[in-house]
Amino acid sequence: MKTQLYSFWRSSAAFRVRIALNLKGLEYEVIPVHLVRQGGEQTSPEYANKNPNRLVPLYTDGNYTIHQSLAIIEYLEETQPSPPLLPRLPIDRAWVRAIAMDIAIEIHPLSNLRVLRYLIKKLGISMEAKDVWYQHWMALGLESLEKQLSSDSRVGRFACGAQPGLIDICLVPQLFNALSAKMDMKAYPTLMRIFAECMTLPAFIDASWEKQIDAEGSNPFIPPKE
Repeated sequence: MKTQLYSFWRSSAAFRVRIALNLKGLEYEVIPVHLVRQGGEQTSPEYANKNPNRLVPLYTDGNYTIHQSLAIIEYLEETQPSPPLLPRLPIDRAWVRAIAMDIAIEIHPLSNLRVLRYLIKKLGISMEAKDVWYQHWMALGLESLEKQLSSDSRVGRFACGAQPGLIDICLVPQLFNALSAKMDMKAYPTLMRIFAECMTLPAFIDASWEKQIDAEGSNPFIPPKE
C-alpha cells in the first residue's frame, strides 16, 4: 500500500518531503492541495479535519498522519534508515539539524505564502514593498548559510559529505524560491555549487516543481553545465 503525501507543487515544505521520499526510494501517492485557488484548498473543512494547521505537507502512512516536513523526514529516517539522510556521529547530526532548521524555521516562514498574503491583503503593503521584505529576509538567511557551508570541513560534494542528506533536502527548495524571485545569486557560490550537484540527481529532479502532477508551467532552475 502506497503512502500518501498531500502536497502543492510550489510548496517548499512539501518539496523537501518529496526529495526525502525519492532519496529513500519509497513509493507514494501525491494528493494535490492547491494553496491559492478559491482562497486555498487547505482552508476547506475537509482538509482542516485532516490537518488543523491548514498547511502542506501532510503525510499518511496507514492509519497514521504526520505534519511538518522535518518531522516527516525524521520519521522516514527512523523507519527507512537506508540510505541515511543524517551522518553517523552525534555532533555531525546536530550540525546538520541546525543548518536544516536555519532554513526551515528561520528563513522559510518569513517568505511563506500566507505571510506574504497577509502583508498585502491585511496590512496593505504594496507588491514592491512585499518584494523588498521577501528579498531582505531571504538574503540575510542565505548569507548565513553561505558563510557556514563555505568554511566547514564537513562539506563535500554535498552539504555534508559525498551523499545528499537533510541539509540538501532543505536547501534546494529554498534556492528554487530565491531563483524564482530573480535574486542575484553571485554572493552564494557554495550554495549554488551544492544546488547544481543536487540537481543532477533524479531524486531532486523528480521532486522539483515542473515534475509535479499539479504543476502550472515549467520553471526548472537547473544550472547549466559549464
